[in-house]
Amino acid sequence: MTDNNSPKNQPPRISVGLYRSQEDPDAISSSDEARHFGHDFIVLPIVSSSYKRFISGQKKQPDNAKNSKVIEEWRKNHVFFRDDLVIKNTDLVDYVVGQVSDWLDFDSPDHNVRINSEIALRQQISWACHLGISAVLISFPSTNSIMNYARSLNSVLGSLTYTYVWCKIPLVLETELMTDESFESSVTWERWNKFRVLCEHNSKLSIALEIPAQLPDDEELERWFSEPIKAIILPTNIFLTNAKGYPVLSKKHQAFVRKMIKYKPNFVISCNADSDLHENNGLASYQEYIRYLNRTIPELTQIEQFANGYQDYLQSPLQPLMDNLESSTYEIFEKDNIKYIYYEKAIYHALLDRVPPESDETTVIMVVGAGRGPLVTRSLSAAEKANRRVRIYALEKNPNAFVSLQNMKTEVWGDSVTLAFSDMRLWNPPEKADLLISELLGSFGDNELSPECLDGAQKFLKPDGVSIPTSYSTFISPISSTKLYNEVAAHKDFVHFETPYVVMFQSASELTESQEIWQFEHPNKSFEVDDNVTFDIKQSGMLHGIAGYFESILYKDISISIRPTSHTKDMFSWFPIFFPIKTPIYLPSKTKLEIHFWRLSTSQKVWYEWCVETSYSSGVDTISLSSPSIHNVSGIILSNLLLGLNFKCAFCIESGIIDIEIPHLFFMQVEPNSLFTKFRD
Repeated sequence: MTDNNSPKNQPPRISVGLYRSQEDPDAISSSDEARHFGHDFIVLPIVSSSYKRFISGQKKQPDNAKNSKVIEEWRKNHVFFRDDLVIKNTDLVDYVVGQVSDWLDFDSPDHNVRINSEIALRQQISWACHLGISAVLISFPSTNSIMNYARSLNSVLGSLTYTYVWCKIPLVLETELMTDESFESSVTWERWNKFRVLCEHNSKLSIALEIPAQLPDDEELERWFSEPIKAIILPTNIFLTNAKGYPVLSKKHQAFVRKMIKYKPNFVISCNADSDLHENNGLASYQEYIRYLNRTIPELTQIEQFANGYQDYLQSPLQPLMDNLESSTYEIFEKDNIKYIYYEKAIYHALLDRVPPESDETTVIMVVGAGRGPLVTRSLSAAEKANRRVRIYALEKNPNAFVSLQNMKTEVWGDSVTLAFSDMRLWNPPEKADLLISELLGSFGDNELSPECLDGAQKFLKPDGVSIPTSYSTFISPISSTKLYNEVAAHKDFVHFETPYVVMFQSASELTESQEIWQFEHPNKSFEVDDNVTFDIKQSGMLHGIAGYFESILYKDISISIRPTSHTKDMFSWFPIFFPIKTPIYLPSKTKLEIHFWRLSTSQKVWYEWCVETSYSSGVDTISLSSPSIHNVSGIILSNLLLGLNFKCAFCIESGIIDIEIPHLFFMQVEPNSLFTKFRD
């Protein structure tokens, strides 16, 4: 119901609905009222209170023989009587969320009540689907005994195509709110988590989160941002009254609502009685206030503008060693001015350190993997600021990007830059370099084969030469994200759980802070690394995969990072990487989570394998909580492969002179969409 097609620099348009606790409302007049007060939709019960007779009508009474016969017919045929329906036809389907009866009792001691409740659940959701209603609202289990409810619902979820099920969940239980002690939302989260696991993580099941007058602390709230929240329910009695008599939310509630807006849920104003309304403007004032909060959200940051539309969107990592990138891809990354500012700063300080003032010495700079030339331009700018003489070589293997380099040499750089078309691992330079500059880092640091490429280029460097970047470290953290798990699971195979994805996290939360697993420095002769990291899980959560980040030292104290705790401000060239796991794992608080990672290679390919292992210490014994499963064994699903042939094909351009001398390579890659090998020339 939320309109996601908002302008890039504007907050999304939000959808605000109305939910009035009326037992037998008139659908037409209630909808007209909601429209009159400016709401985008209304929550209405699917059936009227007369429908209750089918749930409890078989209790033993002297005069219920006729009623029992009616109920038996109902149980056999599952047919509605028109007078039992509130939503009777398709006239309002685009404006209505249907509410399943909240008096269904799946855990009643009466067997007939349990059976009838299950039939009624099926019947009501089936009617909503028949009409084409986009969502139905169900009640949250009121007790810890949720097995039969989950079983009944799960049997329905598999048949849904268009309709979603919103489970109305109180952020904090009423019993906790009634006490003076501090409270938390972990009780409801634990119950919800058990419920959705029993429903097999079905993507049609989502949350309508009901907000209390008092919010838990931020750590408790954070876990909900990784859950499939489709609606936020705001009761009118949690609103405060400002000096003019209008409803407003507390500062903490405002912050929570504003943060939730970026996840694009629907908002629902819930009103139990007119006596709960504030003085001014009645029902309209609540939806107007929520829209006001949306309008006053701060402007999107540069990263948010760039990532708009890419949040939680899974992408295959780039493979620039195997694939020739398109001009549009280069253009996107060249827009990241922050990254190039840091590179220029690193080059500037390296030049100052290398050559004394007033010296006539010329510093040889080699930019390997030059692309369309942004690092070449920054090198020239750094040399000018440092007042140092430089001679620059720009090396590129992409024949299309090489044309762009020729254009830059002709139109901008002139003779100060020498162009070379070659794979950096096989080029024979005319002289050694003082500075070797590259931007081969991937989201995981080394996943674009920077170590292999730069090791091949180390022969270019003088013994005291400097590589920029100097080093890069890889970090991982356990992550919870129902959205990302469902995106991978939607492929309905295990193949897609064996490959990593580049993704801008939004509906995700780290279960604990990231830790380093390995580091590469140059020169480095060993590219096979493995490590295992142990995380202490303080707050219970659901593990859906592993997040990967990097930190890189460009030169001395000049560094860039995409790790959340040290992310370079406004830099957007890299999104994190996501390694999914096949089966979500519940992690109780005080769990030990051990993540094993391997970076493996042969003479032909490089790949990752990963595995998670959980345990719980009772103080005496350590209990294993999961059976580890290793992903992407032997790189059979996703690998970066390289096969070299022995003939040459390369040239260098300097002042119009061309020397040919370049090896030709065949690349091949096994991709998750096919189990056969694709060859690329």
